[in-house]
Amino acid sequence: MLKQYETVFIVTPVLSEPQMKEAVNKFKSFLTEHGAEIVHSEDWGLKKLAYPIQKKSTGFYNLIEFKAEPALIAKLETEFRRDERVIRFLTFAMDKYAVEYSNKKRSMKEPIKVEE
Repeated sequence: MLKQYETVFIVTPVLSEPQMKEAVNKFKSFLTEHGAEIVHSEDWGLKKLAYPIQKKSTGFYNLIEFKAEPALIAKLETEFRRDERVIRFLTFAMDKYAVEYSNKKRSMKEPIKVEE
């Protein structure tokens, strides 16, 4: 049974833009290689952290929303822990209300097509 998950992870700010994108793509491809379906992905950019982590006060925030088997989450979190570029991560299972809210929020962001 596939469940929908959302994971947010913070990548160290010392990386260049291409290195940061490569780190994000690594996790996206890890998910797809293990049978997950990526629903949505957002790059929130460089943000200030609430408190210093590993002597860093900023980090690149990324969000990935995906559908996967529950067993994949442990493997994904192990990958996050092994990668020294990731300074924090959080993954949670979305209930039907969270999925509905997320879909609604995304549809509001998409540009409105004007009929001609």
